[in-house]
Amino acid sequence: MSNNLLATVDIGSHSCILLIAAFQEAPVKSENPRSETDSTKTSSWSVATGSMGILVPKLQKVEICRLGEDIYDSGRISEERIADLCRIMTKFRMDLHALGVELKAAAMTEAMRRAENQEEVLDAVEKALWLRPRIISGEEEAALTYRSVKEWHGEGIVTIDIGGGSTEISNGATGFSIPVGALKMFKAMGPIPGPEYKKFVKETFKEVSFKGMTKKPVYLIGGTGTALAMVFKNLSQFDYKAIEGLEMSLSDLEAVTTRISNLSKELRAMLPGLENGRSDVIICGLFWLRSLLEKLRVETFRISTAGLRFGLLYENQ
Repeated sequence: MSNNLLATVDIGSHSCILLIAAFQEAPVKSENPRSETDSTKTSSWSVATGSMGILVPKLQKVEICRLGEDIYDSGRISEERIADLCRIMTKFRMDLHALGVELKAAAMTEAMRRAENQEEVLDAVEKALWLRPRIISGEEEAALTYRSVKEWHGEGIVTIDIGGGSTEISNGATGFSIPVGALKMFKAMGPIPGPEYKKFVKETFKEVSFKGMTKKPVYLIGGTGTALAMVFKNLSQFDYKAIEGLEMSLSDLEAVTTRISNLSKELRAMLPGLENGRSDVIICGLFWLRSLLEKLRVETFRISTAGLRFGLLYENQ
């Protein structure tokens, strides 16, 4: 690996992600037409971004931290959870040191926005990572996530980032955060939402306006989207090139949701993309996605593997 590599760390409510990437010249965009054996349509991701080129991932590592569980239980992140988080951050730092890559930024999101002991957590993480993370607002998270997708897929889109504790939506001009995520829903409703879900959605959307966001191309970002794509395509391991730009319909989403819901907890955890606790929260995330797509009045959507960790690097350019 060469010294033009850059790194960021995204510390979320459910998972932590280390990204190592580099800016490269953007390839030409093309599409693969549908065929009889493949009902999906994928596109090679890219739009030229000027002199710096396009940001291409070289290495991504995901570790489950579930910081949000403590927030919903007590409002604080426990000492045990902080210790687990620091072990993850130490592993990330050692990986970066071994590869000679500079860590440019680290950000923390919804769990830390709500934590009563923010400074305690920040101090501990700084010692492990050798960089003090920044707690970003929901609006900033939405803007950075949109930027990351826009650089690959262009303007005129809407991005949905379903995390563990919150959901960020942006059309570039405006963006906002809804304090609903897959892990938060799981803590409130269990692995499969019941009759209470309809009331929950009605109450949640009371204060949310989707003005200027409806009937536009939608890109889904985050662990829910990645897991959905892997199950849909029966991928045995994560491959961002196979997932990026994947188009799905509402009926595709319904079919995957039904398939996962009909499996036992044990079998669900064996599906690729649903390891390390993702199987607990995935169905909640898919229910929530369906509700958001209905509000946005779209019949199809695309998956993107971009996200906050990429946006943090564009922010530094």
